[in-house]
Amino acid sequence: MGPESASLSLHADLIQRCKDGDRNAHYQLYKLYSRSMYNVGYRIVNNQEEAEDVLQEAFISAFRNLDHYRGDATFGAWLKRIVVNKAINVIKTRKWERLPDDDRFDVAEEITAEAEFPYTADQVRKAIQKLPDGYRSVMSLYLLEGYDHEEIAEIMGITESTSKSQLNRSKRKLREILEGGMI
Repeated sequence: MGPESASLSLHADLIQRCKDGDRNAHYQLYKLYSRSMYNVGYRIVNNQEEAEDVLQEAFISAFRNLDHYRGDATFGAWLKRIVVNKAINVIKTRKWERLPDDDRFDVAEEITAEAEFPYTADQVRKAIQKLPDGYRSVMSLYLLEGYDHEEIAEIMGITESTSKSQLNRSKRKLREILEGGMI
């Protein structure tokens, strides 16, 4: 048995123990995933308290719905989807300015890698935090979480072309923030 299948069987055992009501198994599963899932939520909501709430709500939902986990994806991927949905719900309940659905897709220039990138990771992180919620959410889901535009459209209730437009606009806005020294 290789390390990957050993890990899967460990998680399968933990999940079964959770289904059987083992509180220690719940805690172990929480410890395995809480840090990474907090980071997923934080990158979307950009607020520590809201990210903590998202994390707690996601785990409560996951534990209540373990019978619906079919094992066709890893537990981490299943839980991540719950976290993303909870975080998007937080964004949706905020009074943020929604961008109009734009069915045309303007191909904007990509942020190109220059010979020397003059910004630190901390400066980029701070600049991302300054993006409007919609821009930051799409950028986080696409670049950091690896969702494609079809999945982002479904999660956020927007069209694929709006997702693409928001990603391109977020890149432009990020560049403006960095180049304008607004961090």
